[in-house]
Amino acid sequence: MEGEEEKKLKEETKVAKLDELVPVGGRLLTGFQQGLEFLLRPPIKKTSKLIENILKANETKRLKSYLEAGCINSHDRVENTSKLQTCLHGLHDHLIKVKSILNELECLLGVATAALQMANEHLSPLMDMESVVGLDPQESSGEDEMTSSRVREPEVTDYAAIMGIIYSMVKQDYTMQNKIVTSLNLKSSSEELESYSLMWSLRPYVNDQTMKLAWKLVP
Repeated sequence: MEGEEEKKLKEETKVAKLDELVPVGGRLLTGFQQGLEFLLRPPIKKTSKLIENILKANETKRLKSYLEAGCINSHDRVENTSKLQTCLHGLHDHLIKVKSILNELECLLGVATAALQMANEHLSPLMDMESVVGLDPQESSGEDEMTSSRVREPEVTDYAAIMGIIYSMVKQDYTMQNKIVTSLNLKSSSEELESYSLMWSLRPYVNDQTMKLAWKLVP
C-alpha cells in the first residue's frame, strides 16, 4: 500500500500540472480576444475634418476598397478567423486536460477518505478499551499499539484534509474556466473578454496561502 509521502507527491505533481496549464489557457484566451477585437474593430470615422481631408488627398482605388470592406483586407480576415477557431479549440482541449487531472485527484481523495475511515475504525475499539480497562502498566504491548495508532492516525487525517482543501479549490477554478470558455462567442465584448482574462490569471478560488499551509500539514 502506498505511503503518505508517495500519495502526497502524486497529488503535488498533479496540482503542479494544473498550475502549468493555467498560463497556457490564459494565452489562448488572450489570442481569442485579440482575434475577435481585430475582426470587430470599428471602421475609420469620416466625421473628423482632418481624416476627411487626408482621405480625399489620398483617394485611390485600393484605399476606397479598403474602406468599403470595413478597414480590413481579406487576408487579415481569414487569418484572424483561423486564429479564433484555433484558440477556441485549444481552450476546449485545455478543459479536457484539466478535467482529466481533476478526476485523478478525485480518485486520490477517495483513497484518502477510505484510509481515514479505516484508521478511525481501528482506533475506536482501542479508545473504548482504554476507557473501560484503563492503562495497565503490565499491558505494555497494548499501550504501544495505541500509541502507534495515535501517531499514524493524525497523518491520515492531515492527508485527507489536504486532499479535501486542494480538490475543492481547483475544482472551483475549473468550473470558472469552463463557464468562461463556454460563454465565448463572436458577440463577446472587449470588456467581457478583459474581465475573463483577469479572472483566469487571478484564480480567485485558489488561495495560494492556504495551499502552502495545506502542504505543510504532512511533513
